[in-house]
Amino acid sequence: MQAVRTTPDGITVQIEVSPNSGQFQITGYNKWRQTLEVKIKAPPTKGKANKEIMKEFSKLTGHHTEIISGHKSRQKTLKISGIHEETFFEILKKFEMDL
Repeated sequence: MQAVRTTPDGITVQIEVSPNSGQFQITGYNKWRQTLEVKIKAPPTKGKANKEIMKEFSKLTGHHTEIISGHKSRQKTLKISGIHEETFFEILKKFEMDL
């Protein structure tokens, strides 16, 4: 999966966000854009969507998560510190995605 890349201190994850959804959910992988598709509850105003993304990915992985690019875009790059790609893929399997 091209959306996830290893860095010296963790991984980066390319995501595409759909705000104003019913709940936080990772819905799939867009192979053309090479991004994980993520639905969130928050609206894209005053940083609410970005805060929800960082909070939910931190809770999901148990590791510190920050947005390193795309703060005002639907396409974002997340940095998740202290986690390996294999561990992240195991977490994604819970969402029953086709990887």
